[in-house]
Amino acid sequence: MDHPITQNDPMVLEIRELLENARKTVAQQVNTQLLTTYWNIGRIIVEYEQRNQIRAEYGRQTLKELSRELTQEFGKGFSRSNLQNMRSFYLTYEKCQTPSGKLSWSHYCELLSISDENKRSFYEQESINSSWSVRELKRQVDSSLYERLLLSSGDANKEKVLSLAQRGIEINQPADIIRDPYVFEFLGVPENKPMLESDLEKALVAQIEKFLLELGHGFMFVGTQQRVTLNNTHYYVDMVFYNKILRAYVLIELKTKKLTPEAAGQLNMYLNYYAAEVNDPDDNAPIGIILCTEKDSIAAEYALGGLSNNIFASRYVLYMPDKEQLIAQVEAVLKDWHEKNDTKE
Repeated sequence: MDHPITQNDPMVLEIRELLENARKTVAQQVNTQLLTTYWNIGRIIVEYEQRNQIRAEYGRQTLKELSRELTQEFGKGFSRSNLQNMRSFYLTYEKCQTPSGKLSWSHYCELLSISDENKRSFYEQESINSSWSVRELKRQVDSSLYERLLLSSGDANKEKVLSLAQRGIEINQPADIIRDPYVFEFLGVPENKPMLESDLEKALVAQIEKFLLELGHGFMFVGTQQRVTLNNTHYYVDMVFYNKILRAYVLIELKTKKLTPEAAGQLNMYLNYYAAEVNDPDDNAPIGIILCTEKDSIAAEYALGGLSNNIFASRYVLYMPDKEQLIAQVEAVLKDWHEKNDTKE
């Protein structure tokens, strides 16, 4: 029997998918060609400077004049600063094939501002893995994600640095999803403003997309105030997520104060309930995260030690962390690691 074709018709869906894939392929090809062109412009500039032994102050004047000529003939996109980026692009990426066509020129302009090679490589890899927009990339750089990941487990070392640089974030075990601190600057809450746990929860739900970005790979939102009933008594888990990479529920308890042993015990009870009553046969053991404003390392060790469940305590901040301070902490930890290993050798 004849029927009208709608936007959900199987034929329409199949053609739509074909066209969308074609558009993505064409866009990536155009982007790759643009990156190749800019890399080669950078190469020509550098080779001209070297051949003519042009010093820095004359190099700036050369770029200014080149910008004027190219802009007159080809239009926008050839400002002196953009030509400087093309020059840096060539010097940073030795081979034209190295940059990824999955990232835009704007991504690479942002990446070029990172001088540390391992750090830049990490953000490049994560931009590809997580399909970050330029805005998301900038936010992760500003929030010092690289340093936070290195410090989260407290054992930053050369191997971890190289792993992040070469592969980005890899999630193989529950500890791999933890960050310390978590940064909630997107809530727009003043740093010293007192906040109820219920208000923090509502604010995070209102900004759930940004919260999921901060949580990292594989998180799906299940809900808030998820009920746990034991002996006719109702308890409520603040926030529940599911991580599809680890195939595990992630239960988050929000504390607008420092970590307490009571919080760890309560979350441990919730995890036992989820393992017994909520998990499907294919699910792995649930994971618990206590987000608090302060976390004394010794208190956390005693509060969380000996528990069979995966429970982690992490701090959260309502502002962008001090980048220089985090970098200094990473350098101190790595220096200590190197000294210990040199002593062993």
